[in-house]
Amino acid sequence: MKIEPARRVRSLPPYLFAEIDRQKARLRKKGKDIIDLSVGDPDIEPPLFMIRALKKALTLPGVHRYPPYQGTTEFRETIARWYAKNLKVKIDPVKEVWSLIGSKEGIAHLTLALVNPGELVLVPDPCFPMYHSSILFAGGRAHSMPLRQENGFLPDLSAIKPSVARKAKLMFLNYPNNPTGAVATRRFYSDVVKFAKKYNIIVCQDSAYSEIYYGPRPVSFLEIPGAKEVGVETRSFTKMFNIAGWRVGWVAGRAEVVRAVGQLKTNLDSGLFVAFQKACCLALKEGNPAVRKICKVYQERRDILVDGLNSLGWKIKKPQATFYLWVEVPGDFTSIELCERLLNKHYISTMPGIGFGPQGEGYIRFALTQDKKRIKQAIERLRKF
Repeated sequence: MKIEPARRVRSLPPYLFAEIDRQKARLRKKGKDIIDLSVGDPDIEPPLFMIRALKKALTLPGVHRYPPYQGTTEFRETIARWYAKNLKVKIDPVKEVWSLIGSKEGIAHLTLALVNPGELVLVPDPCFPMYHSSILFAGGRAHSMPLRQENGFLPDLSAIKPSVARKAKLMFLNYPNNPTGAVATRRFYSDVVKFAKKYNIIVCQDSAYSEIYYGPRPVSFLEIPGAKEVGVETRSFTKMFNIAGWRVGWVAGRAEVVRAVGQLKTNLDSGLFVAFQKACCLALKEGNPAVRKICKVYQERRDILVDGLNSLGWKIKKPQATFYLWVEVPGDFTSIELCERLLNKHYISTMPGIGFGPQGEGYIRFALTQDKKRIKQAIERLRKF
């Protein structure tokens, strides 16, 4: 019997992270000690109070039954209070927020809920590869918005032709940015709101890294006047509290967009485990000191890696947010050639920039998801390069 996947699956390119994992597994099988600075999987343990809250929630009556599709009332109201307290943004917990099984899932469902076959989506380049996958599943067409170093890795909205903008249905943004580590300015977001209103474009701002920062708090898209009229932002507990395996997030903003996402999700999944919601409610209420402590750890790692690489002749600025370094490739290597050499010769795993889009060529990405000792070992290995 021949099993043939659907065309939408056959047309997918190999998932970058899965390919990297296979290469690492091959070398580890040979007994090689890999220092993994590739995938953004937090290695720090979640705050202990969250673990305790989860254990307690697991024993509550009814907690193991199906959860409310939209999220519990407590979860949505806690998110609304968090916006009001931290960002001075008013969110209606009934109409303007919906729970997500991680922001990756939410963004994929948002694309399916909004984009018809053939419709145009504006996508940053480089970007998290899943944006393109979600557009492919929806049958849409992606139009690249280059992120260039000379422009602070912000898309140049003036470079988008009016003929293209008029056809666009959706725009993806991601700040603080993966993979570049760039932070958006208030002025940029204001320009985005004006642009979206002019051309009737829905904006989806992926804010997965919003709380991983080392200076002033990055501006939230929803802080900008008029932002809720044109779009939404997705947020995640994954990076904030180191709970990648829990898969907890939310989408908030324009009510019609939130409702469309919820309508699709109601037919495709059964909501977010209530015990996770309860533990995350406590985290939003009391967890800011824990988040700042986590950021301090990443900042120390950032400084060690940046200073170490610069001592070897690389020229890298310290990013003000995310736990990534976006590093220009030295010499005549392509990004894949350099990553393969680092992995196969020095057993250091990184990510090639080309995997995030054509504009990523000429860069590689380091993730700060190893402890200081391992990062120092990586620097010593690189001294031999």
